[in-house]
Amino acid sequence: MTVLPAEREDIELVTEDGLTLVGELALPASGRISATLITVHPLPTHGGFMDSHVLRKAAWRLPYLAEVAVIRFNTRGTSSPRGTSQGRFDEGVGEAADLRAAVQFAVDRGLPRRWLVGWSFGTEVALMHGADLDVEGAVLLSPPLRRATAPDLGTWARSGKPVTVLVPEFDDFLTPDRATAGFAPLSQARVIPVEGAKHLWVGEKYVRIVLDLLVGAVVPGATALPTVVPATAVVTPGDAS
Repeated sequence: MTVLPAEREDIELVTEDGLTLVGELALPASGRISATLITVHPLPTHGGFMDSHVLRKAAWRLPYLAEVAVIRFNTRGTSSPRGTSQGRFDEGVGEAADLRAAVQFAVDRGLPRRWLVGWSFGTEVALMHGADLDVEGAVLLSPPLRRATAPDLGTWARSGKPVTVLVPEFDDFLTPDRATAGFAPLSQARVIPVEGAKHLWVGEKYVRIVLDLLVGAVVPGATALPTVVPATAVVTPGDAS
């Protein structure tokens, strides 16, 4: 539950179909940005939202530890303590507009080296709708490959943009061997099995593994994240939003 310093701002994203989505931008306090993560949360009908723990901890830690900016937002119809985004859940179809709004926000704010980071349902949104957006590439956590199809992967393949796929050894939906076969159409995808992990990445051990691999994928020359910080750098969760 450690929260590290950052410049945090409540944001609103306006979609092309007129919805207002709520979210947060966390920027490095140093003013230097090595990469920007545009995160898309797990399935909202099964408890996913912008505060899903890996994404929340990315926003709490990475601006300080790696000078990485993090955008989190609730897709249409999704609620969290930050608030409720307008609209209704649309099985990953209408969420295309949500993703475009988030990327456009990052572009308009001049945030550099933009990457999509999807988790579970969020990977489907990224795969179906993200290849042609103004981003460097994508990092996918626990992709189920249920909604995204071979043509979607083919679009990413033609883009040439790098895609890193983190697959838990004991994932309930797509195990590493099936992921290797499933991502074959996306020729540049790098599938990384994570030993011992499950779909929800429960446990600090697996959060650290994900954040290390995530930063390694988006920041050239990145090394393992520190696991110790000065006590003066820690703020309380209530001060983090």
